[in-house]
Amino acid sequence: MDGMGWFTFEIFKRLVKRHPEVEFHFLFDRKFNQEFIFADNVIPHVIFPPARHPWLMTWWYDYAVPSVLKKIKPDLFISPDAQCSLRTEIPQLVVIHDINFEHYPQDIPAIYTKFLKRKSPLFCQKAQRVATVSHYSASDIQKHYHVADDKLDIIPNGANDDFIPLTDREKEQARQSLTGGKEYFIFVGSIHPRKNLQRLLPAFERFKQETKSETRLVIVGNTFWKDGELGQIMERFKNDPEVIFPGRLDARNLKMAVGAAKANVYVSYFEGFGIPIVEGFKLGVPVITSNVTSMPEVASDAALLVDPFSIDSIAEALKRMDQDADLRKTLIARGLERGKIFTWDRSADAMWESILRCQNS
Repeated sequence: MDGMGWFTFEIFKRLVKRHPEVEFHFLFDRKFNQEFIFADNVIPHVIFPPARHPWLMTWWYDYAVPSVLKKIKPDLFISPDAQCSLRTEIPQLVVIHDINFEHYPQDIPAIYTKFLKRKSPLFCQKAQRVATVSHYSASDIQKHYHVADDKLDIIPNGANDDFIPLTDREKEQARQSLTGGKEYFIFVGSIHPRKNLQRLLPAFERFKQETKSETRLVIVGNTFWKDGELGQIMERFKNDPEVIFPGRLDARNLKMAVGAAKANVYVSYFEGFGIPIVEGFKLGVPVITSNVTSMPEVASDAALLVDPFSIDSIAEALKRMDQDADLRKTLIARGLERGKIFTWDRSADAMWESILRCQNS
């Protein structure tokens, strides 16, 4: 799952178990994993059609979903994926993680950009409440869609409960598995333009040329983009022995990979939150991240901030993190402390408060 998926999974797993008095109806657009049915008070529904195209999304939310809602008669419909139904009078709570498409429309196919730009203001107007994951995103949504301040709720992300610092033995095992025992920086995220690998990879190359360091770079994530500048750069580095591409990792192997890294490098140029930052904090790994959008808000003083549009800035941060043990030690301590405020339990509390506000308004 991506960040939106983990947000939904972790929060509703908690709400379902905390509130056995509430009947939850989960609406799926395809066959679901039984793991998502968290308790006996969850009733699943599979609604046709699978909604992975703007036209099908519109049909799903404006025709298929209202039909089911008429039968269920819920007190509230919650949509965690930035859309809601424009054809129901059931109160709605919509979660919009970010509006990257307003700033970088070229980062997604034009048909999705057009759909989101046209529909998102309508979703915000229709919903009883709008939730998002950071103060940055809240301000961004307000600015673009004129959402009233008292209609917006902030529900920050958390990180996997199992993400705790590794033992020295676990770190050595992970390094042996990934890099033959060499130290490494790690990036975790989808291979997508906004994650900024088109600058991170050349910055790493420059770092290697200038320092002759043996530190490697591990890129964890699925490829969603094979064209343009990013595709060309990925092709150039795919056979570089200094850069390792293990693909997507399950939760346990991800924990091992990140937890053994010399630094967690997350230099995206746009984020509504940035869960990998918090994962690095909780694992006791120093973090390099960007000085734009939500990332300084999430990181505070617990990470080394860079200009994501500058290869020089990223390369310099890699050099500092590689060579300065005192800096790493300081950032690890700050990160462990900072990570304590981002938990899925607190996220679930904030979601429940938002639900109650919908019921009371």
